[in-house]
Amino acid sequence: MSPLPATVPAAIRSRVRAAVRRPDRAARTGRPVLLTPEETQDRALLLRLCSLLLQYPDTELAAARPVLTATVEALPPSPAAEHLAAFTAWLTGQEPEALERHYVEMFDLRRRSSLYLTYYLHGDTRRRGMALLTLNQRYRAAGWDTDGGELPDHLPVVLEFAALVGPGGGEAPLRQHRRGLELIHRALTDSDSPYRHVLAALLTLLPPPTEADRAAVNQLVAEGPPNEEVGLDPYGAYGEGEFAPPGTFVPPMHAPLTRVPPAPTSRTEGPR
Repeated sequence: MSPLPATVPAAIRSRVRAAVRRPDRAARTGRPVLLTPEETQDRALLLRLCSLLLQYPDTELAAARPVLTATVEALPPSPAAEHLAAFTAWLTGQEPEALERHYVEMFDLRRRSSLYLTYYLHGDTRRRGMALLTLNQRYRAAGWDTDGGELPDHLPVVLEFAALVGPGGGEAPLRQHRRGLELIHRALTDSDSPYRHVLAALLTLLPPPTEADRAAVNQLVAEGPPNEEVGLDPYGAYGEGEFAPPGTFVPPMHAPLTRVPPAPTSRTEGPR
């Protein structure tokens, strides 16, 4: 596991590492890795930064913006690093309250850009519950404990797992949910949200989309994810960026991603 630079405060480093019980498990997986050790470390750092930058911008994260910006500027040149630099340039120029409002608008109030990945694959069906269980079992098999602060399909959690376990099994959930990631990126781009840069950085680390992927994303845009509810109007009929009319979904209170306590907030989070 490659550490974040020593200049990143310990509290911030703990947020991107989460509650790892056996962090050396990745070294014992036996999965072939085509990257050099240095490349693997650089990739893990990119994934950790994406994980952190997609978390709710509470007071702790807002205070760490200068350090995060310096960390991004020190990354080796790559398309992902360029995208993250574009995002941190915007991040550092915003007032904390504006950051919080924008995050809630993009990720909590719009299902089309929700950060809960199994929603795009399974929608509001019983299969989503099984997918969440399978994902949680994958984490436990790798020796990773998320402490139950978030659902296992929350994108920052999935990114932390990928960074800790490494290429192969660690990034498998990201590859599995690539179509959902493409949809989130498209929705953020359509909304002109700077968070599109973080998703763009992540997508540069994954295999290119196939024609089948592009067709599936277009179908998701047109129809929305699967749904077992009866009597609801079709998804996608309620305006830009929403699969359902405002007020249909009332999310629960936001839970902290790791053991670092978040700042008090009245915000709510995305679809469960």
